[in-house]
Amino acid sequence: MRALFAVPPLAGHVNPTVAVGAELAARGHEVAWTGPASALARLLPPSARVLPAGDDAGGGGYAALHERWRDLRGVGALRFLWEEALIPLARAMVPGVTRAVRGFAPDVVVCDQQALAGPLAARRLGVPWVTSASTSAELTGPFAGFPRVGEWVAGQVAGLLAEFGEGGGDGGGWDPRFSELLVLVFSTPELLGPGAVCAPHHAYVGPAFGARPAVPGFPWRRLDPGRRRVLVSLGTLNQEAGARFYRAVLGAAERLAPQVQLVLAAPAALVGEVPGHVLLRPSVPQLELLPHLDAVVCHGGHNTVCEALAYGLPLVVAPIRDDQPIVARQVTDAGAGVRVRFGRTGAEELRDAITAVLDDPGPRRAARRIQASFAAAGGASAAADRLEKLT
Repeated sequence: MRALFAVPPLAGHVNPTVAVGAELAARGHEVAWTGPASALARLLPPSARVLPAGDDAGGGGYAALHERWRDLRGVGALRFLWEEALIPLARAMVPGVTRAVRGFAPDVVVCDQQALAGPLAARRLGVPWVTSASTSAELTGPFAGFPRVGEWVAGQVAGLLAEFGEGGGDGGGWDPRFSELLVLVFSTPELLGPGAVCAPHHAYVGPAFGARPAVPGFPWRRLDPGRRRVLVSLGTLNQEAGARFYRAVLGAAERLAPQVQLVLAAPAALVGEVPGHVLLRPSVPQLELLPHLDAVVCHGGHNTVCEALAYGLPLVVAPIRDDQPIVARQVTDAGAGVRVRFGRTGAEELRDAITAVLDDPGPRRAARRIQASFAAAGGASAAADRLEKLT
């Protein structure tokens, strides 16, 4: 089998495909990725085969796009995501993805939900395509309470389809975000809750962890065995928006000092001076670090949440935008963590939230229940099994 992964230039969306691709390669299958090559080179293993699709966004590239996006919230962030990121990315990627499908001749194209060019090219060329749902938000009726927002998003999708001669609206009969053949969901119903869509072609495989770029020089000896250890991370895209939040983190660290060590993944320039018991690093080897922790404070990013729960760690979630409030609600509804306000959390509130997930056995029990569901789901191996059955 030949599998082509169509992905956007975002770590959280690429990471699951790395694990699934490695599993397929270990079984003797051929794999390749298509997307913006310069970005994918930083996110994929050096040996990965990359077929370029989509140049840097206009107006200064993805870095400039991020500068404009990072301070947006709510509907403004959603509009920006579709109008300035997803739709332009699809337009830019379609020619390259089309060349990749023709040249690589895959048996199946595995398309991330935010790489809309993948389904467009695969459908046009008659190649089976499946969805890689690297975040579960779209599978829980995210716009049920906001029908006009949902209609607006559907209009964006319909407009893109019409632009490429694929109909759109009710006449189009299909949605590039959801394959009718197979949807690989990198989560489980135990986390998504009762709102999860459980159609027969939706495979809940749990998180899939693949190789990550090395993070050299982490000071493992500075982890304090006499304190409970908590990671604080806002992910790879949200650090610059966290200046105020980091002040609350340092205040909470001071109040928790006798019992808790915070490992803070953040730019030193935004955080400033930290007390000696706080371990500040610009980035951390997260998967290697998680077994040494007692809890995680994060922004509600799907990857970080699932990685923490895969190690049975309770969470404090401070969602910022996009799917993060939905993922945060999944965590709290499951009983696996506490939610705080990203923009308004003070030191005392954050201290109380961290203390709650450390001292109350309920969040840890819930986290371990989800951990067991993740293990049973099978991860990359289960995803590879489902792909093999298609060919």
